[in-house]
Amino acid sequence: MQRLDATAEDFEAKFARIVNDRRESDENVARDVTEILAEVRRDGDNTLRNLTMRFDKHALTDDPSSWSISKDQCAAAYDALDGEAKSALGMAADRIRAYHEGQLPEDRDFTDDANVRLGAKWHPVDAAGLYVPGGRAAYPSSLLMNAIPAKVAGVERLVVCTPTPKGEVNDLVLAAAHLCEIDEIWRIGGAHAVGALAYGTESIQAVDVITGPGNAWVAEAKRQLYGVVGIDMVAGPSEILVISDGKSDPDWIAADLMSQAEHDPTSQSILITDDAAFATLVADGVELLLAQLATRETARASWDDYGAIIVVEDLARDAPALTNRLAAEHVELAVDDPEAMFAQIRHAGSVFLGRHTPEAVGDYVAGPNHVLPTGRRARFASGLSVLDFMKRTSFISLDEQSLAAIGPAATTLAEIEGLPAHAASVKVRLK
Repeated sequence: MQRLDATAEDFEAKFARIVNDRRESDENVARDVTEILAEVRRDGDNTLRNLTMRFDKHALTDDPSSWSISKDQCAAAYDALDGEAKSALGMAADRIRAYHEGQLPEDRDFTDDANVRLGAKWHPVDAAGLYVPGGRAAYPSSLLMNAIPAKVAGVERLVVCTPTPKGEVNDLVLAAAHLCEIDEIWRIGGAHAVGALAYGTESIQAVDVITGPGNAWVAEAKRQLYGVVGIDMVAGPSEILVISDGKSDPDWIAADLMSQAEHDPTSQSILITDDAAFATLVADGVELLLAQLATRETARASWDDYGAIIVVEDLARDAPALTNRLAAEHVELAVDDPEAMFAQIRHAGSVFLGRHTPEAVGDYVAGPNHVLPTGRRARFASGLSVLDFMKRTSFISLDEQSLAAIGPAATTLAEIEGLPAHAASVKVRLK
């Protein structure tokens, strides 16, 4: 873990290294993914069989149940849940649905001063592929966060791909699939699953959009396939930035930092504070918590390699500028006046206001989506939303009068651009 002092001469150089450290896939991953996608496109199901056995030790045989998971199995998994788990999943689903229903866009249809009718209509995509991780951990919350916005958008066919190592399935994921009314669940993961969703195979029909988090190979596959299909984003390792004064409970902040460190050895947790003594207490709290966590091996690697504590002179003055440079996935504002600081933050995937708003609540039950831009992409990207599963079609309608009003300008511009047929298609109507 790095400890930086904002007043030190070498601070800018050290902070710039943190900002510019991508922590993402290398050239070898990109090369491997290119080869995998080419194999999927060429050999379809046969490639899926070979790679699923190679990576997951799961055989895709002539038995349909080896390839997919039925709706009945998902319903049984949901019915078998205890009351507390069922209630928690239900609350999460209800809150996520309510939040995303507010994102539905409205069609436009109006006539302007030139009597030109203009507007746009929104339509859902026909089919969406949802990737649900199943390797290091299986996340029912991830399925909810991807499937519910698609359902709210009106997508008719929802297809899940999730790896089932050695044939093992996660019953909570299946229960979430039942709750979201998933149409198909395929026992396939990795870059080859993304390729199958994009290109289609003998067994899996292609989709229009692919969303959902995954490892470096999954992220790279989505990047390479953008344009063949739509994607939500290219997601990298998880991040959290906590801004806290010395009034917070250091154990709370330590737990918040570890909530992301335990995701992956390449996750990043950063604290910015103006209280050096508090920084030490948080660091001590992290060490104490690491000794207790079942995920301590992963969290320890993340904290040791990528964790940072930054001590500044004036939190209100200094923290927002550093935050905007980091453009982190998650930003917690554990300060007396979080609204004032929030007003100065332009680049963040999601912001958590106040000492009683841990990021982990946003991962599950708050409502906003937890699929968020990482790797400083919050400078130009947003979290997953209903709009990722929809597209807008504009329309124009003119009559003789309105064409006469704006058509001559169109012919002038067409002629300036050296496109006489464009100009002629307007002129012939003006006559």
